[in-house]
Amino acid sequence: MKYPKHFNMTTSDSSATARLSADYESPAGQHTFSYEVPAISEKQSTEETTAFLAKLRQSAVQMQQDVNTFLTQKMDEDKAMESTKEVQHSAKVDEDKEEDNYGEEVDEE
Repeated sequence: MKYPKHFNMTTSDSSATARLSADYESPAGQHTFSYEVPAISEKQSTEETTAFLAKLRQSAVQMQQDVNTFLTQKMDEDKAMESTKEVQHSAKVDEDKEEDNYGEEVDEE
């Protein structure tokens, strides 16, 4: 399992918003986390810059929570899949053992 591949922030001159995003990629698929934040220009006041940074921080915290939730869900899915494989393997081993010992008395330890 890979953690988010990259984080980026993009802006567009024609838009008053920017986007904070992270991409998750694994052999099983991919997922993009994306959040809009107001764009910032070079001529903003201190108050506007402070508001931008507050929104950016809020988006980063939300992204972190969403990524953690997503990865926890993926880990739970992986554990469930492994558990299912172990049960199937165990049942197969028991079946094979019974076939090998068919008609014979075997002491189980």
